[in-house]
Amino acid sequence: MKKSLSIALLSLGIFLVAAAIQKNYTPDNENYTEWNEYLGGPDRNHYTTLDQIKPENVQNLKVAWSYATPDSGQMQVNPIIVDGVLYGVTSSVQAFALDAATGKEIWRFGDKLKNFASTSRGVAYWSNGDDKRILHTIGEYLYAIDATTGKSIPSFGDNGRVDLHTGLPEIARKKFIISNTPGTVFEDLIVMPVRLSEGADAAPGDIRAFNVKTGKLAWTFHTIPYPNEPGYNTWPKEAYKNTEVGAANNWAGMAVDRKRGIIYVPTGSAGYDFYGGKRVGKNLYANCLLALNARTGKLLWHFQTTHHDLWDRDLPAPPNLITVKHNGKMVDAVAQTSKQGYVYLFDRVTGKPLFPIQEIPAPKSDLAGEVAWPTQPVPTKPAPYARQAHTLTENDISPYAEDREELLKKFRTYKRNRFAAPSKEGTVILPGFDGGAEWGGAAADPKEGILYVNSNEMAWILTMKETPKQDVLAGLSTGERIYATSCVACHGADRKGNSKSGYPTLIDIEKRRDKAFVTQIISSGKGMMPGFTTLSASEKQAVVAFLFGEEKKEVGASNNAGFKNPYLPYVSTGYNKFLDSKGLPAISPPWGTLNAIDLNTGEYLWKIPFGEYESLTKKGIPTTGSENYGGPVVTANGLLFIAATKDEKFRVFNKRTGALLWETKLPAAAFATPATYQVNGKQYIVLACGGTKLGAKKGNQYVAFALP
Repeated sequence: MKKSLSIALLSLGIFLVAAAIQKNYTPDNENYTEWNEYLGGPDRNHYTTLDQIKPENVQNLKVAWSYATPDSGQMQVNPIIVDGVLYGVTSSVQAFALDAATGKEIWRFGDKLKNFASTSRGVAYWSNGDDKRILHTIGEYLYAIDATTGKSIPSFGDNGRVDLHTGLPEIARKKFIISNTPGTVFEDLIVMPVRLSEGADAAPGDIRAFNVKTGKLAWTFHTIPYPNEPGYNTWPKEAYKNTEVGAANNWAGMAVDRKRGIIYVPTGSAGYDFYGGKRVGKNLYANCLLALNARTGKLLWHFQTTHHDLWDRDLPAPPNLITVKHNGKMVDAVAQTSKQGYVYLFDRVTGKPLFPIQEIPAPKSDLAGEVAWPTQPVPTKPAPYARQAHTLTENDISPYAEDREELLKKFRTYKRNRFAAPSKEGTVILPGFDGGAEWGGAAADPKEGILYVNSNEMAWILTMKETPKQDVLAGLSTGERIYATSCVACHGADRKGNSKSGYPTLIDIEKRRDKAFVTQIISSGKGMMPGFTTLSASEKQAVVAFLFGEEKKEVGASNNAGFKNPYLPYVSTGYNKFLDSKGLPAISPPWGTLNAIDLNTGEYLWKIPFGEYESLTKKGIPTTGSENYGGPVVTANGLLFIAATKDEKFRVFNKRTGALLWETKLPAAAFATPATYQVNGKQYIVLACGGTKLGAKKGNQYVAFALP
């Protein structure tokens, strides 16, 4: 009885808080003709009512302008357009402004000499009268830039910038932190996503809001709770001190309901990703969708999509704010996609699931010290948009693989339960570490309640190995020790890397790069690699000397005294895709799909393979689908625009049927979500074409299309 009363009072409290917030906020005029925020608007729906481009004339699209950035490489940017000006970011993280009608550069901001190795998905915009600001991150800093001149605004933070370590505990001040994704603006606040290390040395992933005018910290929500905070008992008692546990961060971005003053924050896993012996427990608020009061950071409700994550099941994209018809009533809802291939759908105010979510039994771990959570949540509807590991059989090994028998032998040794814990034998992760859904996000029709999501179906193999004992590590030189504990998982003990999975060899690196470049990469990271900011200058020098074959061979504990990376008894052998001898997926197609899901009913409207390998289509093999990164744009008049694939195609589909209406070849693959806008009466759609990912050729162009 007491428990029921408590739940009732909690629900009443959530209703009252949301009602109070809504009462004091003037509703926005919903305007789906602009693209002045990341992914099209605060609801993150990639949606527009612009209708100059339509199914009847889309085949007439032509290149209207292109802009060549001064650098080349991966660009994940979804640009924004405000008052006829397009704001984007180059591959070396320089922000820029262009005339959105011509592509002519107006200004560029950033260090033209330093090639930052991180990626960016764009910028945020805020204005108040004549005060118009671009909020942009470079490395560990958030900058405020005058949107008109491109100059830093000195009154913001410390001479124009704020250190993203601000508000974190002292122990985290030197730990790796950057932001790949634009912050979310609410009134005079910007709430910042951050990317952290994936290891036990990660900084805590506190959600923090900063004042847009001053740069001052406004509020903090602890994703690893402190004593006396709800959720504290789901971690070891000392977890909040950030000595051996960290992360549980939002890196993918957020959505905000400005009418209600609620911000929806998806979080990722705690560090270390694949061994949780240092963080036994359910681990709230890692792997959660959080609904927070946007003014105060107070928790309104939460749902955890993975308990005690052992598989790097970060929530990979901002949720979508939509309205659906449920049990005969219109309900304002929030839909969250996942790497697992599930869509979680909730009442936006109460957090109540609109379709039942079951707790499915999960196997125990075989690794000493690991305590896997006994159940995991699985929605009953919609059905997953990607295959699950437990559904694979030997018949699912690719019929196109020339080494199929060898793949079958390996497949028989792997664990394949959808929640099988990491193991020494190897565990199939499907969908893989990159989803299912990824950071490109889903598009949605906010009125019709239809979700459009592109998905990967790449299987990865997670294999764990014992870490060398402390006494063995003490017998290594400093550079060897740091490499053995921090670098082996991706680059291998033999330093040969894994080119098929995107991890370069370090053999003969001294012939390709100089020491300054390698030191910078160790410090700031590159691509999926985080920066190792807790290493001292001498430790970085030791690693570089080891890689260049120049490290002195003196060994002993005294030589390693400064290296304090938390010790873990098990680490993974790296991010290894399950591939055939040609580098193609080892499981049968489809390897990538595009899906239209009616969230009113939980049923699929259509599902098609998405992307192709020319080497296979030339042989007459039907479209297989492929890995894809970057989301779609959907229009009210029936179109779906998407690039996202290595084949360098830009495609337009009929959003109601999935039929391909038009496609064209880009100068380089666009692993980014497009943006659409109208200037001087003309509608454009623009893409960042940086290539590079998945072994695609490099590019450096933004390309805009329009009707003649």
